[in-house]
Amino acid sequence: MDNFFYKDIYKVLNFNGIEFENVSENFVSIDKAFGKKLIKVEYNALNEISKKAFEDINFFFQKSHLKKLSTILKDDKASQNDKFVARKLLQNAIIASSSVFPICQDTGTSTIIGEKGNSIITDYDEKEALSRGIAQTYTKKSLRYSQLIPSSLYDETNSKTNLPAQIDLYSGKGDKYKFLFSAKGGGSSNKTFFFTENKSVLNDKNLFELLKTGIRKIGTAACPPYHVGIVVGGTSPEMNLKTLKLATSGALDYLKNQDGSFIAFRDKEMEDKISSFTEEIGMGAQYGGKYFALDNRIIRLTRHGASVFVSIGVGCYAHRNQYGYISENGIFLEKLEKNPAQYLPDEDINFEEPVKIDLNQPMEKICAALSKLKIKTPVLLNGEIIVARDIAHAKIKKIIDNGGNMPDYFKNHPVYYAGPAKIPEGFPSGSFGPTTSARMDSYVLEFQKLMGSMIMIGKGNRSDIVRESCMKNKGFYLGAIGGTAAIVGKESIKKVEVVDFEELGMEAVFKITVHNFPAFLITDDKGNDFFDSFL
Repeated sequence: MDNFFYKDIYKVLNFNGIEFENVSENFVSIDKAFGKKLIKVEYNALNEISKKAFEDINFFFQKSHLKKLSTILKDDKASQNDKFVARKLLQNAIIASSSVFPICQDTGTSTIIGEKGNSIITDYDEKEALSRGIAQTYTKKSLRYSQLIPSSLYDETNSKTNLPAQIDLYSGKGDKYKFLFSAKGGGSSNKTFFFTENKSVLNDKNLFELLKTGIRKIGTAACPPYHVGIVVGGTSPEMNLKTLKLATSGALDYLKNQDGSFIAFRDKEMEDKISSFTEEIGMGAQYGGKYFALDNRIIRLTRHGASVFVSIGVGCYAHRNQYGYISENGIFLEKLEKNPAQYLPDEDINFEEPVKIDLNQPMEKICAALSKLKIKTPVLLNGEIIVARDIAHAKIKKIIDNGGNMPDYFKNHPVYYAGPAKIPEGFPSGSFGPTTSARMDSYVLEFQKLMGSMIMIGKGNRSDIVRESCMKNKGFYLGAIGGTAAIVGKESIKKVEVVDFEELGMEAVFKITVHNFPAFLITDDKGNDFFDSFL
């Protein structure tokens, strides 16, 4: 029987072509037992590699990711919007590389996949050691706590450490303890789609139709250009989705194309077909263009005869992944790019001149100024904006349902869907990019009837409810650039203050003062919506 049947794709962390650097020679020693060399890895070694990895991946990118972004600027077939967004994303990477403003305000769920060689010995709780490293980084750096712990079926509180993490450790062979460290934000996690199909989907026509539908549903809310992952098969839903996680991070790139000898493989032909489709639909680089995806990875797995599981997901611009290992020589981490400026060409590109919008005037005058503009017009916002996300919207709705009034701050100012990272010392704001706007769709009609949420700012496409409400109530939706949290926090936001629900932490209602905050007009007061032609 082929040895591949005994292998587990989760234990194959392939380090080919990866450049590592030694971050410590401490906490590792050599022991011998029964004539075999063993490597003793101390508690502090796992603590140190985890702490350093999650600091690195929130401020630096893998070189391969930045190279792919830079190719957009050299592509004659890329749209002006593709190039505008790519340039902003590279500028964001440059600011983040100072280790003050993280790449994204959503500093992600911490995930670790480890493969422990059989020459490695430990005598402690390894997940605890790794978790402590994560907590140390998140509490000391200007990162955001995103994990909510339930106290009942409906009630929850923030852990304020970004724990618990998702940690999966496997046994393997060899003299290394290998790791893949990853931080994944809610925007890309929310754009994961899972289908339970049957044998009828296993042909080129039907599978391609299913994938096209799923890709359109992803939309642009998770900060494209994406690393798209698609997994077909799997002996269980859990195996399928775990494989999807690895695919979007690039960890399964070692898999070969179908050659008859593998029970798990990449299908390069379908990858090329999906690439052509994502370019043709024109939904790329957030607000129109070729670059919906930087790359595609399609993995076919073995399956139980009764089911064909299909999943589609993305790794967003904040592509936070890093390999590492511990050996007898110490602690090693993948060398991330500390000088992203080298990927940004010196020459600028002539983009459409944005329209400046003064927010320090009555709401009806702001709406009148926006009403004169065409869909997709770039704007620069100046003045005061209210910031509120899911939980704040729910609390405001509860107040209204109980007979209270729509707060004046929701009537008098645009609302920005965002949740900030912590404010670094000496700055007025931390990283402060937009969150997925669709999560607030269900509130728009009711709020706009009460003259709240008349101008909304976020990222990605909205539902028909929002378009119809804006047409009926004369409201607007502006699309911010997803993936530019560091730029926004450092250059556009001049003041941040809490105005309501302070107990919610980053989910509180804030008021921010902005200067030249960039956005695009996506939905207007006449029923026009930029995404209508794509979705």
